[in-house]
Order: sequence, then structure tokens, then C-alpha cells
Amino acid sequence: METVKLPPIALGTWSWGSGMAGGDQVFGNHLDAENLKSVFEAAYDHGLTMWDTATVYGMGASEDILGGFINNYPRKDFIISTKFTPQIAPETANPVETMCEDSCRRLHTDYIDIYWIHNPADVEKWTPGLIALLKSGMVKRVGVSNHNLAQIKRADEILREAGYRVSAVQNHFSLLYRSSEKAGILEYCKENNIDFFAYMCLEQGALSGKYGTNNPMPEGSARAATYNPILDKLDNLIAAMKEIGEAHNATVPQIAIAYAINKGTYPIIGVTKPRHVEEAAAAAKIKLTQEEIATLEKLADETGVDTKGSWENHMS
Repeated sequence: METVKLPPIALGTWSWGSGMAGGDQVFGNHLDAENLKSVFEAAYDHGLTMWDTATVYGMGASEDILGGFINNYPRKDFIISTKFTPQIAPETANPVETMCEDSCRRLHTDYIDIYWIHNPADVEKWTPGLIALLKSGMVKRVGVSNHNLAQIKRADEILREAGYRVSAVQNHFSLLYRSSEKAGILEYCKENNIDFFAYMCLEQGALSGKYGTNNPMPEGSARAATYNPILDKLDNLIAAMKEIGEAHNATVPQIAIAYAINKGTYPIIGVTKPRHVEEAAAAAKIKLTQEEIATLEKLADETGVDTKGSWENHMS
């Protein structure tokens, strides 16, 4: 397994492009390459060159946009992370390999740095499909996403039998959703030198301080349906994040990002504007105290909300 030096933050492209499971349906965005070019350039300038995408995001639209940008730079400058989604697997001899080849084409590359099984639809069936990709060099490292601890361990067993291993886990993790920590996954990853990537650490904007009962998310998107009903329960937590942020000369979303980093994870931050990149880069430098972390976690627990996505299994 190749060792890859990772930046402290990965940048996410779930909201890039339109179509099934794309930015328009999930986030209410309508973003194309013209809108996003300045975002990509800002990231490059700040040394944030790890990008996370998936075939299913807009059914290839996100990969197409990202690949178009990367194609203008040296490939070695980037760490590209994309995913095999079992629910859209093609009927070929090795669907995992087929989907990876298609991702490589859209991303204008002949290899993927980290390739993921997007969800544990069938660990026994899909995990072995990664082995051929590792052997050929088409992927450098493999990971599993939305897997619970037992599923992570089983995927690792399957790969180890062929001389490889799970080297990364990508799960939903935030102040409001710490299921992976409570289930022992963060500790397992630490003990086994597995990188843990935290997606939705801003809870699709609910932990940004931008939205509240007086300023809900725009209706018509999936995130509005999920988060608008619980915004009133987040007031005390957001107030504390703002206060702690002032002590660190930081914004509310920067505290949410810093929290994820301080917990030993690599947060994946969705970026749609250059200022999102700048905020994320600055957040990576914030060191929260144990007292601050304890305060945030206490207030988060007191919200009583459960932000588990409809696509997620329980981690424990």
C-alpha cells in the first residue's frame, strides 16, 4: 500500500453539477464548471489538493467538472478520492473495476488515489472487486464508507487475504452525529493506522451559523426538509460555537471544522465559493482546548437531534 501524505482537509464536490443525487436535488444548488472554476483555483492556491467525489453525485456530473479542472494541472499535485456505489453497479464481470474505469475517464486520470465502496450493500460481494484494482495500480488505496465497525473489520479481512487492507474509512461525523466515535470506529481506526474521513461535519450548513428559525434553508431541497424542522434546537450550540470562535478569531463553521480535525479526523468540506476554501484552510490551524470540546459536545448532546441520513445504517 502506498503512503499518501494527506492535507488536513479534503474538499467535497457532492453539490457540484446537477442530476440524480446531485447538487440541485440535495442542496438546491445549480453549479456548473463556470461557477466553480474560481473555487478550484482558490483551493490549489491554499494547498488544499485532496478532492472527494463519487460517480453517483449527479451521475458523473461532479466527476466531469472536477476532472476538467484537474486536467489543466500536473496530476501528481492532487489526491483524488471517488467511489463505487453498489446501487448503480453495471452488469459486467467486475462492476467495481468498470465503474472505476469510467471514473478515471471522467476525471482525466489513469489512477485513483483513494477508491471507496460507497456503502455496505453487500460487503462479501463488493469488497473483493477492489483487489484487481489494487493489483493493477488503477487505485493506490481503498476505503469503505458508511460501514459500521463489524463491516469495516470484515472488509479488512477480505482484503488482507489478498495482501491488502482497508486504509481509510469515510463516515458521517459531526458535533451532532458522533455515532462512529460512540461505536468505537474512531478508536479502531487510530489503533490500526486507518485514516478516518468525516463527511457532513457542517451538517449541510446547519452548523454554519448561517441558518436559523428566522433564516431557514431554501425550501425545495432535501437538506431543507431535513434540517429546517430542527434549527430551533441548535440555538444554544450555535451560540457557544460563536463564542468559542470569537476566542480563536474564527467563524462558526470554522469551529465545526476544527472540532472534526481536533477529534483526529480528516473533514470533507463541501465548497461552492472561494471563501469556503479560505475558511477551511484557516480552520485547519485552530487548536481547541479539551474544555471547549467538552462544552460543545455537551450542548450538542442536549439538542436531542438525530441527523442520521436516510442512506445510513446505525454504526453500533
